[in-house]
Parts: sequence; C-alpha cells; structure tokens
Amino acid sequence: MESIHIEFQPNVKEKLLEFLNSFSKNELKIVEEENSFEATKSLLHQRLKDLKEGKVNLISIEDYEKSLDQD
Repeated sequence: MESIHIEFQPNVKEKLLEFLNSFSKNELKIVEEENSFEATKSLLHQRLKDLKEGKVNLISIEDYEKSLDQD
C-alpha cells in the first residue's frame, strides 16, 4: 500500500472525507497522524541546527556496531 500526505483548508475536510469514504476499506485506509507536519518540520529544523552548531556527536556505523559488540 502507498501513502500520501495532504494539507487542506478546514472547510474542505467534510467533502474530502466523504469522497475518501466512498472507497472500500481494502482499497483505502485513513490514517490519523500522531505528529502534525509542522511539528515534525520544527523538530527536524532544530536537529539540523544542533548538528550545524556542533551540539551533536556523530559516529560512523562501524564505531556504532563496535559499541554494540562491547555490551
């Protein structure tokens, strides 16, 4: 199954849901998002800022795998 993200004005929601509900449950499933697009966007911008400012320590995959083997 594939998924898409749709942003719409509140006045369109009823019409949009009516249309989407015309499909069978095998054809289409409406999934409510846990995080809003804007919240996710804000979080990612903060993480990028932290990375650029050197507040994040990055390690290679090899070093990460070695740390797992030490446990």
